[in-house]
Amino acid sequence: MTDAPTDFSAAVFAKTSAGQQEIQTRALGLSPLARRLLVLIDGKRTGKDLEPFVAGHPLAQYIDELIAHACIEVKTVAPMAPSRVLDPAHPQPGETVTPTDWLAVLPPPESRSDKELEMARNFMINTVNSIFGHHNRISLIESIYGCKTTNELRKVYSAWAHALETSSAGHKRLPELREKLFAVL
Repeated sequence: MTDAPTDFSAAVFAKTSAGQQEIQTRALGLSPLARRLLVLIDGKRTGKDLEPFVAGHPLAQYIDELIAHACIEVKTVAPMAPSRVLDPAHPQPGETVTPTDWLAVLPPPESRSDKELEMARNFMINTVNSIFGHHNRISLIESIYGCKTTNELRKVYSAWAHALETSSAGHKRLPELREKLFAVL
């Protein structure tokens, strides 16, 4: 077996040469979710960042499969507690800010009311519909709609932010939309 960590949330993964080859050849016959994960692994995202892309499925299962096929390797294990307070609005030179980093500036989820949860949920759904049009990104909208707590909604935030970043209009407006969302999230 490998010496990979059992808690993948803080680990950063990188593709191996075998992983690069698998993307080109599809010789291993990976499952669709394992293949999606392999494509998304870029040597920068942590397991926590990758989790929304396999929503509803155990991340560890697919990471283990990719490690077993030698398609990926553990690049680093990010420290669990940062040595300084992260300020995503003012990143340090060379610092990459991921969608989940933005959540660190929010107040505890328990401090949010049901009305604020509803406002945040509606805001996220409306922005997706506004940017992509109705009947697009249905699985994202269903994930947002299904959230019953602020904590659950915060877990979907990175998928929401990633979706907006894929659109030129969403990418331009993301800082403004994030600020409005964080007033209630």
